[in-house]
Amino acid sequence: MKVRYRIQRTLAAAAVFAALCGSAAWFGKAAGAESQAHWYSIVPPALAIVLAFLTQNVVWSLGAAIIVGGLLTAVPASPASLTAWGDGAQSAIAVVATTATNKSSLLTLSFIPPIFTMVEVIMAAGGFKGIVAWLLKRVRSGKSAQLATASMGVVCFIDDYASAIITGSMMQPITDRFRVSRAKLAFLVDATSAPISGLAVISTWIAYETSLFAGVSEQLGLGRTGYAMFFDALSFRFYCLLMLAFMYAHILIGRDFGPMRKAEEQARNGGGPPQNRDLTAAATTGPSGKAITALLPLVGLVLFHLTGLWIDGGGPAKLAGAGSLLRATYWRDVISTAPHCQQILLSAALFGTTVAIACGGLTGSLRPLAVPGCIYRGVRRAILPAVILILAWSLKNSCQELGTGRFLTGLLADRIPPYCFPPLLFTVACVISFATGTSYGTMAILIPTAIPIAY
Repeated sequence: MKVRYRIQRTLAAAAVFAALCGSAAWFGKAAGAESQAHWYSIVPPALAIVLAFLTQNVVWSLGAAIIVGGLLTAVPASPASLTAWGDGAQSAIAVVATTATNKSSLLTLSFIPPIFTMVEVIMAAGGFKGIVAWLLKRVRSGKSAQLATASMGVVCFIDDYASAIITGSMMQPITDRFRVSRAKLAFLVDATSAPISGLAVISTWIAYETSLFAGVSEQLGLGRTGYAMFFDALSFRFYCLLMLAFMYAHILIGRDFGPMRKAEEQARNGGGPPQNRDLTAAATTGPSGKAITALLPLVGLVLFHLTGLWIDGGGPAKLAGAGSLLRATYWRDVISTAPHCQQILLSAALFGTTVAIACGGLTGSLRPLAVPGCIYRGVRRAILPAVILILAWSLKNSCQELGTGRFLTGLLADRIPPYCFPPLLFTVACVISFATGTSYGTMAILIPTAIPIAY
């Protein structure tokens, strides 16, 4: 049965890929897009999407797309020439090597290990458990348990994966005690992981995203930093904003519907997964700490970052009064002119890590010998995002060399009304993220391709 399903899935993906390539070749010639770039310039990003759907592995998918992109720079001119094939392979290797050793890329990548290390230090010091213990004293009902879960998700803004793991595991005993279904817990965890990380001014998600924005800005000559583009797009993050609004409204109103209503009724009647009544044991298992060991590093991280951007962007000179600090236009202007965003991001991450270690040491909840282990785990967790980033940048550079953006712009400019492009892009992103299971991979594929078309 599984083999049959895989064959059907592969055939369907191959048919979609062939249809995309055939349509690009046909309509590209009819629309005159071939004068901008060749139709096969869409092959690398299309291949990345199809392979990600088939393999569920974004690293291999991006890698294969880069190899094909390198081959397409030389092979079409002389398909029978072994030299052309060698040049294409060399081009693929060169684009990855150049990307990985680029100064801007290295600065962005250097931020990831310390931010993960900070999370590991906070967990080792029991900081998140301290927050749960503080919340536990204030939970009196199922509704307050849900609000506490949402609050925990907001606190863990620094990384969506870490938020899901920490919030889910820490809050499960509390929601079990007040008969909140596991389905509702899963919804609350999901609704406060990616949406919060996608709105936070500093997180592993935003660091990754702004690096992609910066690459596209350089490609198009926009003259804006990745953070400036992030703030420009902040008010258009409808999914994040609407999901958070829906979640809080849903908790406060207290009305469920559909399968969630059935799950909640089952939980209230004592059905579903076994309920964990031993709150004290659940909350104190492992290292115990104080909430301050988590809150102080996170607050320090954000304040250091914003203060650094404010000074670097000439904020004091542009300050017309105390009210300026509350205006979005003021911050957009300051951040868009900050020339050292990446260095400030790295400094903020190192500062947050240092504060986390100091808080754990001063409260006695973190042994000095545990710090090297936290650093090791933080660096290990940073490897996969770093590899995806390098491959995403490399694919973007490969597509830029092939002229993918120019071809798609020439093909779609007069065929898709501007007001239809955002919902179409949102739909495509939903399909890709659902098929691949990774938002990082979706952004890596779509941001370098979609922004030039929108521009």
